Amino acid sequence: MSGHSKWHNIQAKKGKADAARGKIFTKLGRELAVAAKGNPNPSTNSKLADVIAKAKAANMPNDNIERSIKKAAGEVGDKDYKELTYEGYGVGGAAVIITTLTDNNNRTAGDVRAIMSKHGGSLGMTGCVSYMFDTKGVIVVERTPDLTEDEVTDYAIEAGADDVVTEDDAFEIYTSVAAFSEARRFLEAKGLSFLQAEITQIPQNKITLASEKLETFRKMLDKLEENDDVQNIYHNVELPEEDEEE
Repeated sequence: MSGHSKWHNIQAKKGKADAARGKIFTKLGRELAVAAKGNPNPSTNSKLADVIAKAKAANMPNDNIERSIKKAAGEVGDKDYKELTYEGYGVGGAAVIITTLTDNNNRTAGDVRAIMSKHGGSLGMTGCVSYMFDTKGVIVVERTPDLTEDEVTDYAIEAGADDVVTEDDAFEIYTSVAAFSEARRFLEAKGLSFLQAEITQIPQNKITLASEKLETFRKMLDKLEENDDVQNIYHNVELPEEDEEE
């Protein structure tokens, strides 16, 4: 699969999650509460079930997950959070997609625009870079001695997955958006635990940036991640392994 996210990228993300656990859990909590609004039962709310799986993959404690779902009928219920997606360019022409959950469109748009502008980037029109990405479900399972490649491949085929990529430390299972929820449930029923489980944007091709531009780009990513309204950031920049492991 061209342009898929390598496992060391996911390790880097989990490293950042460990360093900023409170911030990550706050974002996931908001996503859980919004998904649960109107129907807090994951058995009949597939979107909520998918977000719960995403939260568990990020090691969010069950108590936090349950508390966030209960908030759907409380404080989050009093706010009109909207899912908004921004597209634009980072330094060096990097393609960037930013998803947000916000109760103030103007604030969020202004913040995102300011962060990108300060780091040599700019917001663009809807569709300006999304055509460079494929929307896929990705489920990452840790590679262990008692879980063989053939076994995972068989499971993935039964689950209706499109592709399986074997890395040194993990198996990456890719699905269509439509097949993601059912595939996730199937693999959970087989007793597999996930290191990542979510709908994501995968760049069709990646670009490399010179060291100075790469540092600027990484600073932009950090600032965007610090923003409370920003949920996910997708881009097509190849991040060197030594940078990812910091």
